[in-house]
Amino acid sequence: MKPIFVRGISHQFRLTLAIILSVALFVANDRLEPVRQSLSSLLSPLQYLANVPGMMLDWTAEALATRNMLTVQNKILMDQQLLMSERLQRFEHLRQENVRLRALLGSPVHMESRKVVAEVMEVASDPFRQLVVLNHGQRTGVFVGQPVVDAKGVVGQVIEVSELTSRVLLVSDASHGIPVRVTRNDVRAIANGTGEIDQVELRHVAKSTDVIAGDLLVTSGLGNRFPEGYPVARVTSVSRDDGQSYAVINAQPLAALDRIRYVLLIWPGEADDKPFWPILPAVEQTDNINNIDPKIDSGVAIEPASDSATKQVPSREGQPNQVQQTQTIPVRTTPAQPIQTETQTQSTQTQSTTEVRQ
Repeated sequence: MKPIFVRGISHQFRLTLAIILSVALFVANDRLEPVRQSLSSLLSPLQYLANVPGMMLDWTAEALATRNMLTVQNKILMDQQLLMSERLQRFEHLRQENVRLRALLGSPVHMESRKVVAEVMEVASDPFRQLVVLNHGQRTGVFVGQPVVDAKGVVGQVIEVSELTSRVLLVSDASHGIPVRVTRNDVRAIANGTGEIDQVELRHVAKSTDVIAGDLLVTSGLGNRFPEGYPVARVTSVSRDDGQSYAVINAQPLAALDRIRYVLLIWPGEADDKPFWPILPAVEQTDNINNIDPKIDSGVAIEPASDSATKQVPSREGQPNQVQQTQTIPVRTTPAQPIQTETQTQSTQTQSTTEVRQ
């Protein structure tokens, strides 16, 4: 007769085995990274397959769009393009002025970084991690730590890369931090995620720091991870309690983290494949004309400059937008000599011959 209650493995043995396996996995965590990438690469086709219904639904919605809807969207896009064109013209003037000022100060000019548009394929279902999966991986050149932005601000950074996909940690995640500065007064701080999709906080900021609601936070460039100047968040509330050592500062991310669809992958150390060549304004040409030596008009002849008089300073490699500067060495001037004509020369020679015969 078989016993009703069969005694299995003891609980102490199970606990010991679980502890041993946990320690082994903890120690071999770095060595298992290639295995994770291989598994992620093998599962990437399944992610693309799971994304097919959404792509078909989007294609169907675009195919069934009415004429009135397309007309309204076209008008909205035309208005946005006009506004962006006007803003781009002002920004181009400021960019050229910034290049000239940096050239005077001897400061390096920021390069136009390479950018690639990526699409969000999946949103992580983990309630304790805020991650999204993009449709670009190692084949595109995506790397761990790469910054990701959208049309409004910083989205996050890449934390895992496979052959065809990559995982991005959002700025609102509790484990994420990004160096920022206030555009109004250049106060530097660290924006940490809170775990809420629409909120970040500035920790360990002194109560005497000049930060107010409405301040814009942009990347400071410290840490060599995020390029400088990208918008991150806007301060929503500042609380200075006497019982606390630091101020409590909350901000709202500018990027629409809860409904992002398309993002930009940025390569900070690589130049853009399609650089923008600025058109020099006519003012600079006028200035060059007005800088003519006044001795020219006063009857002073100028000797032609030698080949070494003007030296072309080549622009730095990878900086196509920097205007080449010319270093001109002052030329030597001599008083103008009267020019003798051929007739005067012949008469002078005849007089000399007559004097010799006499």
